[in-house]
Amino acid sequence: MKLERVLPFAKKLLENAAGFGDIVVDGTIGNGHDTLFLAELVGENGIVYGFDIQKAALVVTEERLREHNMLERAVLIQKGHETVSTSIPEEHHGKIKGAIFNLGYLPGSDKTITTKANTTIAAVEQLLDIMAPEGIIVLVIYHGHPEGAKERDALLNFCCQIDQKKAHILQYQFINQKNNPPFIIAIEKSQA
Repeated sequence: MKLERVLPFAKKLLENAAGFGDIVVDGTIGNGHDTLFLAELVGENGIVYGFDIQKAALVVTEERLREHNMLERAVLIQKGHETVSTSIPEEHHGKIKGAIFNLGYLPGSDKTITTKANTTIAAVEQLLDIMAPEGIIVLVIYHGHPEGAKERDALLNFCCQIDQKKAHILQYQFINQKNNPPFIIAIEKSQA
């Protein structure tokens, strides 16, 4: 297949936005795969701020980072991503180059604990205020469950309302696949 699948495409977007020494955000650390990817991307001089409300996610992610000798590159925060602007120190506001959110629920965990549209929208709004120009937010939307469908609809509505002078927004998805495959909304903050 020549078309880029959703998750590799998400990583490519982040690689285009951030690199060695940069500051990035994992809004939903889950099992730590994106946190590890971001830690590798920003290198030993970069910082990954990772958010999750579930202690189990922080424990697994911390262990994953430790196994790869990258724990010192991450600040793991057991709070919702809607606290991004108050949880990230002000000296890093204006310097954040990329962020990723894998929305839905923690794989292998309680499926009733899910991300919610209102907190995700609050996090995106805050990130657009505190990111560097041309910073990219990648939302990977898993909508094959009831709360995911609600979040999908609210996020699509919200993103369609963002002024094009503030951000450029891309939707990337395969439209002929079964079982509600995940898709991406990428938000690039404008230069000015």
